[in-house]
Amino acid sequence: MAITSKNEHIKSNKNLSIQISLNGLSFCILNTESHTVVFLKEITSEKRETPYKILDLLIDAFETEKALQVPFNDIQVIHENELATLVPDILFQEDNLADYLKFNSKILRSDFISFDRIDINKSVNVYVPYVNINNYIYEQFGSFSYKHFSTILIQSILELEQNETDTKMYVHVQKTHFEIVVVKNGDLLLYNSFEYATKEDFIYYVLFTAEQLQLNPDTLILSFLGTVANNDALHTIAYKYIRHIRFAQRYDGYKYLEKPKSNHAFFTLIHSL
Repeated sequence: MAITSKNEHIKSNKNLSIQISLNGLSFCILNTESHTVVFLKEITSEKRETPYKILDLLIDAFETEKALQVPFNDIQVIHENELATLVPDILFQEDNLADYLKFNSKILRSDFISFDRIDINKSVNVYVPYVNINNYIYEQFGSFSYKHFSTILIQSILELEQNETDTKMYVHVQKTHFEIVVVKNGDLLLYNSFEYATKEDFIYYVLFTAEQLQLNPDTLILSFLGTVANNDALHTIAYKYIRHIRFAQRYDGYKYLEKPKSNHAFFTLIHSL
C-alpha cells in the first residue's frame, strides 16, 4: 500500500473508498462512529475508456454528488487493471519493479510502478496505478492511500480460506473482465485476470485454468463474486460444466443505509474499508 501526504484532513467520522477501472468507478463511504455504510454508488461506462475519460467521470462525480462534498478522515483509492504481478517476498527487490511486470504486462518506460505487500502469503503485488487519478486526489484532498484491486481481493479471500482444506476457485466477475483466484488448503495456487466478450470466452478461460491446475470440474468448488447473478448467462454456463457452484459472501459486519443487491457484490470495495 502506498501513502501520499500533503496535509492533514479535517477531522471527520467518514472514510471514503474509491475503486477505479477503465469501465467505471465505485464509491463507498463508511461512518466510522456508527459502523454504517452510508453511501454506495457505481458509475459504469458502456465501453472501456481511457484513464483521462475516467478522470473526467471522477471529477464530475465530486462536483455533482452531495455525499462526496464533505470532509473525509481517510481516503483510499483502489486501482483495478491487469497491469499487476505477484512476486514472492523473499525474491522481491524494489529496484527491479519494471522487470517483474514486463514479462506479462505491456508497460511503458514512463509508467510509474508501485507495490503492495500481502503479508498473509508473504508476497508483493507489483502494479501500475492510474497516476492521473492519484494526482487529482492528492491535489484535492492531500494525504490518501492506494492499493491495487487484486491486493484486496487476494488478501480477503486468503483470510476467508485460512482454516479451510477444500480447493476452491473464486471468480470475480466484472463487465468486460474477470479475475480467478484459486486456493488449496488456505494457500494461493493462482491469481490471473482475463478479458471476455461472450459467455463462451468466459467458460473457456475458467475450464482452461482448471485443466492447467489439474482440477476436476466434478469436485471443484467455484465461488462467484462481483456482478454475476443467479441464473444469468455466466452462472448458467458455469453450472453446465462445474458441479459445485456457490456465491461467496462478504463478512464485513457493517450496517447499511441501503444494502447492496447481493452479498457478493462490491466485495473489494467494502473489504477495503
